[in-house]
Amino acid sequence: MSPAAPGRLAGLPPLAWLGLAWLAAIGLAPALRLLAEALGSDPRPLLADAAIWRAVWRSLLVAGGAALLAAAIGTLQAGLLLLRALPGRRMLLFLCILPLLVPPQILALSFIQLGGPASPLLLALGLAPPLGTPNPFYGPGGMMLLLGIQGAPLVLLAVAAMARRLPDELMIAARGLGAAPRVALRRVAWPLLAPGLAAGAGLAFVAALGNFGVAALLGIPGRYPVLTVLIWQRLSATGPAALSEVSWLSLLLALLAVPGLAAQFWAGRRSGFEAGRAFRPLPAGRGHRVALLPLVLYLLLVLALPLGALLATALVPAMGVPLTAQSLTLRHFAAMLAPGAQTLAALGHSLLLACGAAAILCLAALPVALALRHPVLRWAATGTDLSYALPGACTAVSVILLVLTLPGGGLVYGTLGLILFAYLARFQALALRPVAAAAARLDPMLERAASSLGAGGWARLRRIHLPALSPALMAGAILVALLAVNEVTVSALLYGPGSRTLGVLVFNLQDAGQTPQAAAVSCLSLVLVAGLMGAASLLGRRLPPGTLPWRP
Repeated sequence: MSPAAPGRLAGLPPLAWLGLAWLAAIGLAPALRLLAEALGSDPRPLLADAAIWRAVWRSLLVAGGAALLAAAIGTLQAGLLLLRALPGRRMLLFLCILPLLVPPQILALSFIQLGGPASPLLLALGLAPPLGTPNPFYGPGGMMLLLGIQGAPLVLLAVAAMARRLPDELMIAARGLGAAPRVALRRVAWPLLAPGLAAGAGLAFVAALGNFGVAALLGIPGRYPVLTVLIWQRLSATGPAALSEVSWLSLLLALLAVPGLAAQFWAGRRSGFEAGRAFRPLPAGRGHRVALLPLVLYLLLVLALPLGALLATALVPAMGVPLTAQSLTLRHFAAMLAPGAQTLAALGHSLLLACGAAAILCLAALPVALALRHPVLRWAATGTDLSYALPGACTAVSVILLVLTLPGGGLVYGTLGLILFAYLARFQALALRPVAAAAARLDPMLERAASSLGAGGWARLRRIHLPALSPALMAGAILVALLAVNEVTVSALLYGPGSRTLGVLVFNLQDAGQTPQAAAVSCLSLVLVAGLMGAASLLGRRLPPGTLPWRP
């Protein structure tokens, strides 16, 4: 710490101290505990474990392939929808981003039902492969495909963030010098958007590396376990006794994420051009309108058909039965909602955890966002950014280690309280971003005027900051609830007999062979996601562009 650092800390106002203590508790403390556990144990037995190195290689292969596929899809979508004024552009952008918002375990289950010989939809259409045919989505190819589909919106959103800052004057100048629209885009726009492509590809790589839902549902049947699945298997087999081992595996997983984080860091350093007048998409030619057909076909293949197969599976009595008017049944939905059903308990747990995490993080984001002008707060906030950027398995293991260190921590193991704490650590950055962006645009003269009139810090917080930042606070809270309500990576490592969530329930039902029930629960989860998206969209008109991912 520099000599001036104690002085900077001593000069912090109470609000900044509150934010610093919060960020240290949920960001810094778990990470340090994970590091201490790993460094305090002997890694040599793990170095000789061939299963670990197989999982490492597979993780890199799957994440790298998914990132490349995501970059290719996202680049094509960005070139078509962000740089050209196509008809129906906003709706198409929303549909292209939608795969990111479908929970990964539900997306995997949907594709499983689309490709197997027992698929009710394929049987009804007469397209089912012969019995005994392996599902084409099991194994590394299917994992790369689905993770690439889910990563493509990350690339599209990263490019959209850069496109909003693209100076339109440069395009006007290029056109004025006689450059055709295609040449102007290739030689002026795309070089400036390249950092967005790199950042999006890095995000897609890290997301694929830390994914559990797709990796478990497609990798375990395909006998292709990756590192996140190996962590879950070893922690599930021996419980807390395996914490030293899985702490090293978590650090190894974090180390594998370095290339993706480095790509994002490089992109951030290269995206410092000055924004001028907002870029206006160029007029679309006939060839671009024709290119809409492959895009619509892609959306049908990755959204409509898989989700239709999922619904068809939920509406038949058993797998292998084609969906017809005679076989259609709602009994799985009725059983799911019957009093005492495990689905209702899991739904209650998920809603309680999602809403609780959203409310707490919403309250915490206000003082943190207002105090980010202090350098020490900005450094502390970087820790929460890493918690969100790194794979969720790292967060889960670090939280287990931290809680078990505390007096009475063993009583919390496997409870909703432990999952809630992990959600707070995992999603703090997501809740903070829209509030920090809105706080940066507040007029400081308002606070100075209130202070000159004798208003104290808490009065200014309540009467000036809170009303102005309320839409951003609500948007951040809804984003947290949207991701937390179907979260599975963290929950699968932390849940106990009485704390199962919706995401874990879908995985457990599918793992137990109860596929129609899993499909019915997945349909309920998608309804929840749609409802939360609708609530957030009502606030979207009062928020800056890009705050909500489906409103770029």
